[in-house]
Amino acid sequence: MALPEVMRAVVVRQHGGIDQLELATAPVPELPPDGALIRVKAAGINHLDLWVRRGVETHKFPFPMIPGSDFAGELVALGPLVKGWTLGQRVTVCPSFGCYQCDFCLAGEQHICRYFGVYGETRDGGDAEYVQVHGANLLPVPDHLSYEEAAAIPLTLLTVHHMLRYRARLESWETILIHAAGSGVGTMAIQLAKLLGAKVIATASTDAKLAKARELGADYTINYSTADWVNEVRSLTGKAGVPVALDMVGAPTFAGSIHSLAKGGRLVTCGATAGPLVDIDLRPIYFKSLSILGSTMGGVGEMRRIWTLVERGQIKPTIDRVLPITEIRQAHAAVEERQQFGKVILTMDWGGT
Repeated sequence: MALPEVMRAVVVRQHGGIDQLELATAPVPELPPDGALIRVKAAGINHLDLWVRRGVETHKFPFPMIPGSDFAGELVALGPLVKGWTLGQRVTVCPSFGCYQCDFCLAGEQHICRYFGVYGETRDGGDAEYVQVHGANLLPVPDHLSYEEAAAIPLTLLTVHHMLRYRARLESWETILIHAAGSGVGTMAIQLAKLLGAKVIATASTDAKLAKARELGADYTINYSTADWVNEVRSLTGKAGVPVALDMVGAPTFAGSIHSLAKGGRLVTCGATAGPLVDIDLRPIYFKSLSILGSTMGGVGEMRRIWTLVERGQIKPTIDRVLPITEIRQAHAAVEERQQFGKVILTMDWGGT
């Protein structure tokens, strides 16, 4: 099948507001020997998409950029070095990649590679008709999932699994505090923590979000906009505190998360959606032997192993709404204003564009 030379895509040319999300045209990506070309059917919105568009201090993005780290579609071309896949197969993608040559990459640990990157952040992503990826990053979409559902899972599953298992070492007998229960990371963290056997205390800004968090498996929920959540956590744990706290909010919650930890507790963070600069009292950190752990994604090896949980139906997508790609500005606004519970998904319905 002959492929077109030009495709429709969302393009960001400079940092700014949602007006920087431009519906434009771009060349169809070339196919290297170790690459695969996917016709995109659906793409998910993550906070990473917002950071790419708004900008991150001290970090430079390669503009112009096609955003989109989560996407699913069908294979339309394969390089000669890519084996075990067939044209027309339904696939999604591990969002992180490396050089595929260093010791870390050969061990499946692309996130530690010197050339670590993420689709939609360091190279073009899936908010387009076509996207080119490394063949090693391909993941099969199980029959029980739609394209929209498949596009809601990879980035948050990999991020959360690496945080809970590799960094925080969450155990089945422990209790974990999870902030922003309605976010993509939050909804995935509740599922995975329960799958690991832990008890979950979840926080969110509305009672409606907390009700949905309980449906996902949260054992206790706290509305941080109406309650003193630090005291609530201590009360729920008999004043002992939680062994593990997952905080991707940042400035508004970080100090409270530290004070919510039990002796020997671990705070793990993958981002700072509400602000990166925090004011911390160091005394509880050394008096209570606390650990603060940073975590960024994970590697292809880890992603391929944990994808089994999706194939078995043990991890399910949490989708708030599905919009056409032409409404990508509304999709960014919904995530930016914390209107969603779970993921906002885009279908590749380009209308008359």
